[in-house]
Amino acid sequence: MIKLFIDDIRDPVDIAYIVARSYEDAISFMEARGCPNDISFDHDLGEADERTGYDVAKWMVDRDLDSGG
Repeated sequence: MIKLFIDDIRDPVDIAYIVARSYEDAISFMEARGCPNDISFDHDLGEADERTGYDVAKWMVDRDLDSGG
């Protein structure tokens, strides 16, 4: 089971999570390994002008809708 924890500051309590500290880290992980079974999203991923956890979720939806599946 693959678990992804997207947060720029905090660490997961469950050590089974793989940590992504930014939008770019999360997208790179999913492009390389596919969609995880479990994802923990943080909204704020750094500075105010950076992409958020919501942007990661939108990317996932757009990718799935674009795949025709």
